[in-house]
Amino acid sequence: MLEREVPDMSTLKTVEPFGEGFISALCPELILFAGLILLIIVPNLGTGKFRVPGTQTRVYWLFGGNRFKLTSDPRLPSWIAVITIGSAFLMSILSFQDGVERTAIVSEGGTEILMVNAFSRVFELVFFGALTLAAFASMNRMDVKGIGAKLSSEDLYNNRRQGDFYILMVTCAIGMSIVALAQDLFVLFIGLELASFSTYVLVSFFKETKAGTEAGMKYFIVGSVASGVGLYGLSMLYLWAGSLQLDVLATTFASSGSEALPMIAIGFVLVGFGFKVSAAPFHFAAPDAYSGASSPVAGVLATASKAMGIVGLLRVLLIIAAPESSEDGTVWLVLLGLLSVITMTWGNLAALGSTNPKRMLAYSSVAHAGYMLAAITAIGAWNWDENLSGDPGEAAVVVLAAIIFHLIVLVAFKLGAFLVLSVLETEGGGSRLSSLGGLAKREPFLAVSMFIFMISLAGVPPLAGFMSKLLVIMGIVKVALGDMSDAIATGSELGLSDVHWVWWLAFAMIINSAISVYYYLRIGVVMFFEEAEPGRDGPLPNGWQVRFAILACLLATLFIGVASDKLIEICTIAAESFNYNWS
Repeated sequence: MLEREVPDMSTLKTVEPFGEGFISALCPELILFAGLILLIIVPNLGTGKFRVPGTQTRVYWLFGGNRFKLTSDPRLPSWIAVITIGSAFLMSILSFQDGVERTAIVSEGGTEILMVNAFSRVFELVFFGALTLAAFASMNRMDVKGIGAKLSSEDLYNNRRQGDFYILMVTCAIGMSIVALAQDLFVLFIGLELASFSTYVLVSFFKETKAGTEAGMKYFIVGSVASGVGLYGLSMLYLWAGSLQLDVLATTFASSGSEALPMIAIGFVLVGFGFKVSAAPFHFAAPDAYSGASSPVAGVLATASKAMGIVGLLRVLLIIAAPESSEDGTVWLVLLGLLSVITMTWGNLAALGSTNPKRMLAYSSVAHAGYMLAAITAIGAWNWDENLSGDPGEAAVVVLAAIIFHLIVLVAFKLGAFLVLSVLETEGGGSRLSSLGGLAKREPFLAVSMFIFMISLAGVPPLAGFMSKLLVIMGIVKVALGDMSDAIATGSELGLSDVHWVWWLAFAMIINSAISVYYYLRIGVVMFFEEAEPGRDGPLPNGWQVRFAILACLLATLFIGVASDKLIEICTIAAESFNYNWS
């Protein structure tokens, strides 16, 4: 890891809404709002007239009537959305150039509402990066007649619903950014629901297909129930603590968190976030949602939406219900550890028997949720266990940095895999494993890209997936070994009883990663060694945008795997800024 100065987390700049420094602090979010307004206004510009009340005078007001040729182009909303989300992504990157200044957006009474720091900016990179690639790839695969029609790229462009689609994309980006910035659980919940309702509609956007409609309805019903339970938990927390501010809840929980009311409330809140990360037993709607949604949208669910749920879990478990806050912290710690093992094992075993590539990737996402829960358990174990007498911030930062790194690189190879399936969807494939048959002969670039994405998901070196899993496992092992470095150096005999039990979580990750190799490599066998389905031996539909997005994912997967030092450094800085009390 690169040597650097640890930033001073004690310095905090406070900014009131629309006060000095407000625009610079929330520049990415303001760009998104501006883009959203443009998406609503520009496609509706035309020769419409407005009659002055009480007169017969009519004046042009540029809305309605015959739309202008330029603004009526169905491709325009897609370009506005891509430029908008892409600009927000670039502004988030630029904020790291001179170091991200800790800035709190406060109310008139001084209450922290939003927090801009390295942690929030890194997760904005995850959200905006995934949405930019998905939006760009969707430009020439949105079919006005439904998925499965063999249309030219120009026909695929000719879809007036693109405006609605990209409005939802930008709205989803705004909601996710609020989740990353929120310092109040109610504000976090608002951002979560804003993004969630957008994804509910996006899942069922292709309503001409039965799968899309059914998936959207299931996802909406299960998601609404989970959100309702989470909201009830928030009301209980407010009743108990009188506030939903993260710092207030953390302080109150430290003094009386072992009471029944806050424990039940925290459990209810976690239900909502458990649904977002597709953790067992809240994952049942995920396979249907992934398989019914268009592949770019499914890729967003598997990456950005999952990262959004992880942010919520980190806020609740590691700031509010920190295990060191009470002696009962071990209760949720053990339960979370068991849940992580069940989730990763369930996901991988279910993927073994799947013949639908999108459902297989959905179960793979469930398994990856288990890996993240195992890492969160390790952080909690270090803070709770008295035998781990070293600096708690050291191990916590290492593991949290590994989580952030994994979520970033997941955008590259998991979203890239869905984008390859997106190309096949334009000819009615992608939902069956056999539809990938002969892909190496039809379009070698897509086959090679898909194979690299699969082996990266399996954790094969030297790709990005290997590095991300390795960092998570090494972080968990660091916690398990605890403060035994001196004993190891002196050659003292150590047994498994001397190692913290979270070591078994790392072992479970290794076993599950080995299991996943089978179904990931199975896709490679189909693409390179099996023949194409009858009638699918010709060239695939054109579309340079989706192929450019796939290329970007491919290059990121290859580059990060062999040159990850700078990204690890950024992730470490983000981890250090998550909970500045660690420093």
